[in-house]
Amino acid sequence: MKTFKLVPVFLLLILASCSTVSVYSDYDKNVDFAPYKTYAFFKPGIDKVEISDLDKRRILHAIDTELQAKGFTKSENPDLLVNIFTKSREQVNVNQFSAGWGYGWGWGWNPYMMYGGNQTTVSTSTEGTLFIDLIDAKKKEMIWQGEGVGTLTKNIDKKDERVQEIVSKVLAQYPPVKKQ
Repeated sequence: MKTFKLVPVFLLLILASCSTVSVYSDYDKNVDFAPYKTYAFFKPGIDKVEISDLDKRRILHAIDTELQAKGFTKSENPDLLVNIFTKSREQVNVNQFSAGWGYGWGWGWNPYMMYGGNQTTVSTSTEGTLFIDLIDAKKKEMIWQGEGVGTLTKNIDKKDERVQEIVSKVLAQYPPVKKQ
């Protein structure tokens, strides 16, 4: 019976860890964001990002999609410059699962436990962080920065949707809601 009670909790933890994206943002509280209507990508900054060109294109395409959905227009003479920065780190996950078999109730030593289901699994994953910087094009000052942190995938069929998910959650925080 113990194993049946733990299985749903274990599965819930696995599912929750697969799709989690944490987002944060910071901004200049003295800036009025309403006048910003056009954007362009800050090529010198984006060229320095050390990821594959394919992943850069995925990120830039997702940013284009989100900004245009917010009513922004790409321009040669933009109000905002968009820059990105990425970093990643390898994570090692160790999970121990014990499913005791035997007779009886309660706590204590169980001689049947040593023949039961003790299992340790070790897995690795890559956690990526994407920073999206919005820079006032005339003043050349950063006015907003969003950050998204999530587990990356190497599955080519899922890369586009994962990048889109991270970018959309980050840009959902723009423009910032000023608290009165």
